[in-house]
Amino acid sequence: MDGASTLVRIYKTFQALVRSASVIDLAAGLAAIWALRTAIQAIRKKFRTTKLRGPKSSSLLFGVGKELFRSPDTGAMLEAWSKEYGVAYEIPMICGQKRIILCDPKAIAYLFSRDTWSYVGIPGHKASQARTIGKGLIWAEGESHRRYGTTWQRRSIGPSFNSTAIRKSIPAIHKTVDKVKVAWEASIDANGGRSVVLDVQKCLDSFGIAGFSYNFGSLDGKPNSMISVLDTFGAPSSLNFWDNSVFLLSLVFPIVLNVPTSRGKILAKLRARLSEICDIIIDEAVKEKERASDDKTSTINLLLKAEDEDSSQRITREEMRILFIASYETTSITMTWALLELARHPDIQTKLREELLSFGGEPSYDQLVTGFPYLDAIVQETLRIHPAAPDLIRQADEDDVIPLSEPVQTKSGEVVDSIAVERGTVIGISISCINCSEAIWGPDAKIFRPERWLEADGVTRRAQEVKGYRHLLTFGDGPRSCIGKLFAIAEIKMLLAVLVKNFVLEMRDGPDTKVEMVMGIILRPKIAGEDGIKVPLRIRQHKG
Repeated sequence: MDGASTLVRIYKTFQALVRSASVIDLAAGLAAIWALRTAIQAIRKKFRTTKLRGPKSSSLLFGVGKELFRSPDTGAMLEAWSKEYGVAYEIPMICGQKRIILCDPKAIAYLFSRDTWSYVGIPGHKASQARTIGKGLIWAEGESHRRYGTTWQRRSIGPSFNSTAIRKSIPAIHKTVDKVKVAWEASIDANGGRSVVLDVQKCLDSFGIAGFSYNFGSLDGKPNSMISVLDTFGAPSSLNFWDNSVFLLSLVFPIVLNVPTSRGKILAKLRARLSEICDIIIDEAVKEKERASDDKTSTINLLLKAEDEDSSQRITREEMRILFIASYETTSITMTWALLELARHPDIQTKLREELLSFGGEPSYDQLVTGFPYLDAIVQETLRIHPAAPDLIRQADEDDVIPLSEPVQTKSGEVVDSIAVERGTVIGISISCINCSEAIWGPDAKIFRPERWLEADGVTRRAQEVKGYRHLLTFGDGPRSCIGKLFAIAEIKMLLAVLVKNFVLEMRDGPDTKVEMVMGIILRPKIAGEDGIKVPLRIRQHKG
């Protein structure tokens, strides 16, 4: 009997069984098939995923998720677990979900090299992003990211952030910094030349001008709805237990985002304000282009120019929202951290001022890049200690084996130098942990010490294994690495060059003032124990 006739006979037998079966029999049969399929999948996953050691769950529903969410320093928590369980371990998360944490430079470099293909964003994060800033370049995965993301970046966004474009933007950046300088001088003059206390984070909102020709108006004392929303989002009192619980559950069940919460209302307002601002930015840029104004060198003008050169590429409102948030929020908060660290370390501030005063005139872009080694060291140390995004979460889109630079012990006691991951496995990389890991950066990893970037062995051999920009994960790595990093660094350097040369910065209540972090769109600094998210520093004019 041949194979074809055998299949026909099996099919007819199956048909006869189905026709003779009752609804209950069919339901029972389908239930049995589903149970068998589930069991097979569980067994398959059990054999295909390396079972790693890790901390025990502290909550039946949330695992260790709430501990991490509430911790003032999640990077330190994850580093402590890595000391106990090795460079790769497993933590229990929401609703029984497991997450593999990688603290190994080799494993992280491997994952980044396969980002958007073998490893993609988790549904909860993508859904949250879509509700806040929409679907766009960050949303794209796999083939769509290659066609849409990488090509669009290279042709349209890339030229707006390369060295040539930044050189052209330096006058606009300097003009923005000068607005901050003039505003600070006016405040000091109004106080009879004495020192004043200013909220530096509010002062730095003006950097929307340099990137996108949009004036928040903060330095002029004008209210701005966008900044009000961001401040509300970052204020710890605005979110309660219900908001935090819904947010954690949404990481596993994105549909939970539809549940009404205070956080959801704030996100809706943020999206509305972002849309309004992006409409204004694009409309104004189009008018400038029609006036054939050649002296406009903001990012949005360069993007519109790229559209002219490649008519097949069009920047969308969603892409504008992503670029605007990246330009405003991450850069201004990193600047705030830099000023805070200088205020907390007067000796470092004095040394930087001496370097800046030894140079006459306004520095060019090339001089900012290579002419101020201590300024560069301070910026790199700020980026190391205070990354804008504290972690990165990915999900395996296919079965894979991740190599490790050092062996780890599994739950069974076996020692392995690679870990197998099943499709659907969630993997976490703590940027704040890797950037400040004592195992990677040495015993002084938690200390703000710019000199490490100037010493021959300041960046340890282990740190040199980290493949990100300047051996940091602050800007990510791989296909999704931050395309605007050089522009952001130029802005930060120009701000510090002008302000530190002209002003002395001090903590309002002394150098031992405690600073804590709260989560807004990204981590924001605030004075510990005080309401709101203001960062008040005492400013006085430098009289050298």
